[in-house]
Amino acid sequence: MGSATVLAPGLSRKLKKVLETRTDSADLLASLNTLSTFYTENTAHARRNLRSTIEKRGLSVNEEFLAASSSAQQALDQVEEEVNALAASCDMIAKVLGECNATTGDLIGTTERLKQELEITTQRQEIVSCFLRDYQLSNDEIKALREEDLSENFFKALAHVHDIHANCKVLLRTHHQRAGLDLMDMMSVYQEGAYERLCRWVQAECARLGDQDNPEVSELLKTAVRCLMARPVLFKYCAEEVANMRHNTLFRRFIGALTRGGPGGLPRPIEVHAHDPLRYVGDMLGWLHQALASERELVLALLYPDSNAETGAIANRFSQIPEHDDRKADPELKFVLGRIFEGVCRPFKIRVEQVLQSQPNFIISYKLTNTLEFYSHTISDLLGSETALWNTLLGLKDAAQKTFFDMLRTRGEKLLRYPPLVTADLSPPPALKEGVSMLLELIETYDSMMVSISARKPAFEPVISALLDPIIQMCEQAAEAHKSKGVVQSSRRNRTSSDAAQPRRSSIDAILANGSVAPPQTRETPARIFLINCLCAIRQPLFGHEVASEYVNKLSSMIENHIHGLIESELEAILKRCGLSNKISLFHDSLKEVESGSWLPLTERDDTSPAALSECLKMFFGLILGSENTLPEFELMQVPSLRSEACHQLAKAITDSYEVIYKAIMEPGNQYPDPRSLARHPPDQISTILGI
Repeated sequence: MGSATVLAPGLSRKLKKVLETRTDSADLLASLNTLSTFYTENTAHARRNLRSTIEKRGLSVNEEFLAASSSAQQALDQVEEEVNALAASCDMIAKVLGECNATTGDLIGTTERLKQELEITTQRQEIVSCFLRDYQLSNDEIKALREEDLSENFFKALAHVHDIHANCKVLLRTHHQRAGLDLMDMMSVYQEGAYERLCRWVQAECARLGDQDNPEVSELLKTAVRCLMARPVLFKYCAEEVANMRHNTLFRRFIGALTRGGPGGLPRPIEVHAHDPLRYVGDMLGWLHQALASERELVLALLYPDSNAETGAIANRFSQIPEHDDRKADPELKFVLGRIFEGVCRPFKIRVEQVLQSQPNFIISYKLTNTLEFYSHTISDLLGSETALWNTLLGLKDAAQKTFFDMLRTRGEKLLRYPPLVTADLSPPPALKEGVSMLLELIETYDSMMVSISARKPAFEPVISALLDPIIQMCEQAAEAHKSKGVVQSSRRNRTSSDAAQPRRSSIDAILANGSVAPPQTRETPARIFLINCLCAIRQPLFGHEVASEYVNKLSSMIENHIHGLIESELEAILKRCGLSNKISLFHDSLKEVESGSWLPLTERDDTSPAALSECLKMFFGLILGSENTLPEFELMQVPSLRSEACHQLAKAITDSYEVIYKAIMEPGNQYPDPRSLARHPPDQISTILGI
């Protein structure tokens, strides 16, 4: 048979399915692995029975599963039975509840109604409790205000009264005004009684504190005083009580510090140092300053606790009371402190006045003045002005200052009454050196003095003037006396010498002879040099002291004036000795008016004729061209720089005067016949000769 074998459709489909099966799939591999566990022999019989073998294998697996899950099945059956029993119980309970609900419906309604009424009653109770808390005092609070000793409960109750007052003010703004007024009247009764009781207690405590030197203020007393600030009248009574008690205590302590000293004699009594005025007064002032600080601290802690300490919550509530004005605290504090220190003013004043009456020396008097002024400013900062202690210190400072200036005035009057004699070397007198030394010590004291923060250093110029002005006047009197004495002696010598010399010499020869013996100095020269030496001796130590700068400038101006006067007098003496003194004005006028045509030529005047002028110029050239001692060199002037300056100014003045004469002679209008023979030396030669 030549045609291909045709397979049955079912077999063909199965074969095709087998051929299309993937042999590498995971499921197929797992199935073959499982099959290899029980398919061990590959025989024809085994292949024919493969299906049955697989089915038997599946049956055994199911039987094993049933055997393994039999215990779980039993447990589930038991749970089912219990659930059924529970459901039966729930049905029975629901039945019973239904029966009870039917029988208790009225009771539940009544319970709901009572619950609502309880809520309303509770709200009303809270309202009543709030009202009683905000508008009524409890029995314990009333007892604390009236019967018990003062304690923290008293202040809590009093604070509650203040709160009720504030709440009543709010109540008055509603339609419950009558209730608000009644409550305020009731609280006013409690409040006034409590404040009167509080005032008596505070006064008793303040009286107890007044007997102690260093009292401790309790917190309870601070709180009580803070409460009294709401009643200014009662607070004032307590403040006066404190002031009176501390006044007596402070007086007793001050007298004890003066006479007995501290406990056991340490520190020693202040009056032990009464022989040392500065320490004596300083110790008293130091004690008063320390006492003022401690008393101020005590008064602040007692009467004004808000200013220096933190207090409790109850006290803080009273610090916010609107009736109290903190701005009044400072004047009240100063009033209380001023009253406390009134008692020590008299004993302190008496002792300081005794010190001033003992006439201490200048330095101690000045130091006392500065010490009193420093403490007056310091105590004024703490205590205020217009108090008894401040007025006492101010008066004592003025008295010490007056004593100091009176001593300076007395010393100055004594110096002016007995001026010293001028020595031969024209040196300053010892009284001047003593006064300058004293002034330097006063300046050192002034520079090191204590100054309060709120004050400035006092002016020192009055001290300098009070000390140095009499010394300068004394030097001027001594110079005048020396000048007068020199004039008398000179006139005597002139009378005795002129009678013997005049027959033998002409007047010109006598003038030249006198000029060759001594420099042409006037009697004012030693006096002016003496004053210059005195002023320089005063000025030199004051250089570098800022406080004396103005007076140094004044002294410099006086020295310049004296040097200028010295130069003028010496120039006048030289010109007078040469006979040119009365002619120099004519020379000046001729230079000004010769051009007018109405001026009379100098040659026609007797004083300025060529012959008279020739003799005068010869004497002038003799002085200029003579020996080194011809012109004054001011050897007795003790400051070399001033001596050199004076010589230079004198030489320049001589040169200027000669230049005026030279120009007048050379002026054609003056008609001198041979002016160059008359004035042989031009001004530049004279200037060179004099070393200008």
